[in-house]
Amino acid sequence: MNAINLAPALSTIEANPTFLFTSPHRSIRAYGVAERICLSASGAAHSDSFLQTAVQAAIDRARKAGQANPIVAGAIPFDIRQPCSLFVPMAYTVFARESLLVEDTRSERAPTVLGMRSLPDKGGYKDAVSRAIASFRVGKMSKAVLSRILEIELAQPVDVAAILNALVKQNPGGYHFKAPLGDGAILLGASPELLIRKDGASIHTNPLAGSTKRRSDPDEDQLASRTLLQSNKDNFEHSLVVHEIQEALAPVCKALRTPAEPALMNTSTMWHLSTLITGELEDQQTSALQLACRLHPTPAVCGYPTAESRSLIGDLESFDRGIFSGAVGWCDSEGNGEWAVAIRCGTVRDKTIRLFAGAGIVEASDPESEWAETEAKLGTMLRAFGIETGQPICQ
Repeated sequence: MNAINLAPALSTIEANPTFLFTSPHRSIRAYGVAERICLSASGAAHSDSFLQTAVQAAIDRARKAGQANPIVAGAIPFDIRQPCSLFVPMAYTVFARESLLVEDTRSERAPTVLGMRSLPDKGGYKDAVSRAIASFRVGKMSKAVLSRILEIELAQPVDVAAILNALVKQNPGGYHFKAPLGDGAILLGASPELLIRKDGASIHTNPLAGSTKRRSDPDEDQLASRTLLQSNKDNFEHSLVVHEIQEALAPVCKALRTPAEPALMNTSTMWHLSTLITGELEDQQTSALQLACRLHPTPAVCGYPTAESRSLIGDLESFDRGIFSGAVGWCDSEGNGEWAVAIRCGTVRDKTIRLFAGAGIVEASDPESEWAETEAKLGTMLRAFGIETGQPICQ
């Protein structure tokens, strides 16, 4: 895919792209909105679905308007029955994400927090975990991912560019993103998890499931990673995700390669069990967006089996996830592209921040430990915002 030169009229907003997505493979800055696509992703694994038909028509119009290789970019919500926040930009560039590592000009003083609350609170979250575990013991479900939202009100507006810069510095190996949402908010994040990457007939997906908090002492940190790698509970949780992804991709692949055992992946805050799955498509015309819709939601953000766990999440979570634990990324007119899982992320609207974290619950889960895992995962975004409490985030 060739970079597209910005039109002169857009050059003044080069430092403030409408959409940004970085990865170790390819990074995209997109500018302006040529056309929005706000349809449901239900059934969108198929090229003749309402969403894919609308995307193709919008890309065709962008090509006729002069773009050599238009892209569609944006985010897909957790609940695929809800409308997506996708758009075709007016122009975009491909860049090296190292260029984002500019000097951080934020004040050393932490932002003033006017209010902070967790939905649910600690007691409510632990109760939901206990209820999920009880349902596993009497039903056919093996896993459900239960999440929480942390709402923060600041005294000053959020500096989006500074937050992105902080996320890149903290987690240089992740998938960083900025995406406009349909409700006017901005999605920001640094996900460690690749949902799908497609280049020609080649595909890659890197599911993560099974996690533990990093430790400040190097010896303790290495012990924590080894303990995670040997954990029966976490390996079971991970195997459910890998199996489901293999099942979803097998019908469209002529070759699929999956390591026999998971490896370790780390971020600045967490250790994860990780499996890099690669494959070759039967039909090279199958797009990255179709593949993302085929895989999403994986058991890493929903549970297993999918339908039953999604129903349990609806019963136990007191809020609508919206875009959280959805997918964010891009796809070009040739079907190539990348989509990351929308975790380690938050939404920003002026002075209001909403952060998201979840934990995979299985029968062997402990409610206190699962709450602690969400606390650790929230640390990625809290540090990027300069919010450090030194105490548990929210009781």
